Amino acid sequence: MTDMDDKTSDETAALLSAYDEQMRGVSPNPPAGVGYEQDGPLTRTVGQFRGFISAPRDVQLRGAALDALIARQRDRFAARGEAVEWKIRGHDLPSDLTDRLRAAGFTAETEETVLIGRAKDMASPPVLPDGVVLRQVTERADMHRIAALESTIWGQDLSMIGDDLAGRVAAAPDDLVVLVAEVDGEVVSAAWLVFRTGTEFAGLWGGSTLSAWRGRGIYRALVAARAQIAAARGVSYLQVDASSDSAPILRRLGFHAVTTTTPYVWSPSQEMAGP
Repeated sequence: MTDMDDKTSDETAALLSAYDEQMRGVSPNPPAGVGYEQDGPLTRTVGQFRGFISAPRDVQLRGAALDALIARQRDRFAARGEAVEWKIRGHDLPSDLTDRLRAAGFTAETEETVLIGRAKDMASPPVLPDGVVLRQVTERADMHRIAALESTIWGQDLSMIGDDLAGRVAAAPDDLVVLVAEVDGEVVSAAWLVFRTGTEFAGLWGGSTLSAWRGRGIYRALVAARAQIAAARGVSYLQVDASSDSAPILRRLGFHAVTTTTPYVWSPSQEMAGP
């Protein structure tokens, strides 16, 4: 291994350590109607369109005790009639956690790559195609335009995104910056920047683009614009859960892949289906 390889490996390890220490918790400013519940090492988020379970890298439980913890989460959300996501990283412990989640009825969704980059290295004036304008939005109507865009791109009803974004802006306007890329008033891409109070991180989310406008640099422009905002706020690191389409772009920009993340989801419909 070369000195450069050693340096890269050391930097990746340091980024992963910072991620584990700072990015495993929940926002201190939940939207109205959203609350948190503690269960041992876990924090449950309830009251949103899909529940969420936050966990440390190692839940420190094994065997039957771990099975009981998993069952309590499933049963709690079953009682609420809500689906729930338990986000698993590729380096989480114990190694049989995912097997036990599947045994309890959780289903794995698409794996993504966790990438981290330094905000100051990514910050630059966004370069946009002719006719494309970036605009920061805060109004509920714009959040629902974003939800309509996401529904079109992904071919499913994602209207809940509009309510989620609007609720988060209302609860903590300084924690969320939402940008849209527009052409003649039509939203063709949207992305948001989520600040994590008390950490060195901000998260990059969204970035989906209408097919007719892909490959023209809009995604890269949205990354640059959000990096500028983050760097101006003193953020050290940007974190992305990247799809297989976005990860290569981000790595070319200088982001480091530190682990993977896979949502394990349970929903009431799975229980109704039965074995």
